[in-house]
Amino acid sequence: MTAKPIALRARARQDVEAAVDHYREVAGELVALGFVDALQKGIGHICRHPGSGSTRYAVDLNLPGLRSWPLRRYPFILFYVEREANIDLWRILRADRDLPLWLRPSDA
Repeated sequence: MTAKPIALRARARQDVEAAVDHYREVAGELVALGFVDALQKGIGHICRHPGSGSTRYAVDLNLPGLRSWPLRRYPFILFYVEREANIDLWRILRADRDLPLWLRPSDA
């Protein structure tokens, strides 16, 4: 199977920047780099296996096609939709947030 390219929405890019900045400030450069590595691995997984993500939030929020995939070793979840040509990465959010609030369609 060929991996699909990733398309990060502006909010997803902001989520990454905020998480990296946070880890640099509170835990140091190595932890921030570890987050980036975990993020790259998570993105690689969903690009190769887009159907493996959970549809829980798609059902909860009535957002057909929305899937989620947790990062390893970091409390973040990737939220994405598989499109014909790519993976549309909506958000990268901490698992301890009020996720339905942060995933409202106007925020996607």
